Amino acid sequence: MSVFPSTAFVLGAGLGTRLKALTRSLPKPLLPVCNQPLITRSFAHLRGVGVTRLVVNTHWQAQAYLAAFPERAWENLPIHFSHETPEVLETAGGLKHAEALLPKTEPFWVYNGDILCTLPLQEAWESHKAAGNEVTLVLRSKDGPLQVSFDAASGRVTDLGRRLHPDLEPAFLFTGIYLVEPAFLQRIPEGQKLGVVSVFLDMIRSGAKLGGVVLDAGDWWDLGTREQLLAVHRSLMPDGAPWVAPDSRVDRTATLRGATAVGSRAQIGAGAILEDTLVWDDAVVPPGSTLLRCIVTGNGVVSGQHTDADL
Repeated sequence: MSVFPSTAFVLGAGLGTRLKALTRSLPKPLLPVCNQPLITRSFAHLRGVGVTRLVVNTHWQAQAYLAAFPERAWENLPIHFSHETPEVLETAGGLKHAEALLPKTEPFWVYNGDILCTLPLQEAWESHKAAGNEVTLVLRSKDGPLQVSFDAASGRVTDLGRRLHPDLEPAFLFTGIYLVEPAFLQRIPEGQKLGVVSVFLDMIRSGAKLGGVVLDAGDWWDLGTREQLLAVHRSLMPDGAPWVAPDSRVDRTATLRGATAVGSRAQIGAGAILEDTLVWDDAVVPPGSTLLRCIVTGNGVVSGQHTDADL
């Protein structure tokens, strides 16, 4: 067995319904964060803990993945795509559908494609190995809805979403990252649309080794809404300096304020004012426009005054 798991399954098939105006042409994991597809930040994080092979499931706008990764690789890491059709199979069903692409004899990571984080995942791997768990969930005690009950003494997850113990106050966030032994896939029925939480609950009921590890160090963001997408840019640009792609064209009389990012080949006209605004690749903001907390999608041309709009 390798020092660290060499394979990661990254969830890329979601419909992105909470970001519907932004995911018309791109699946959510490909939305740009400072001009870099969100999912590539997940790839970089996983590479840092020894991952050398990626499996990504696709459904909505699947062709966009092939356009983003025409060589089916990212920085020399091979990417194997598992396409789900005619409908998305959810988190457990998607895992089962990709079983032929996943390791048969060693554990692997599962990583939600719509998060951005810097958690010290090597600690999760050490905990997983030491406990001999079938699955180990990466948890936090902050940063989002606390839906997981976890017994630190035994290292076991005891409930999710108060399904088994309604009177027990959950104290932990599930980060969407977990380690899986190949045997876990045998718990998932073939060809069914199924969420992974129901499988986890069955594990708890049967006394199977569903463990947890609390990682409060590092940062974690769920990018499920436009507000969260804007907020993560504020976090990534703490000095207030806008991020501007070197091949964009920004007129010297334009004003960029706050957490503003301008993508490749984008054009910002004379006298335009942008504050806390994201401009994607190839978009055009004509002279005199004023945009506050807006997101201008690729190839768009946006003029006038707009606030809190996806354009």
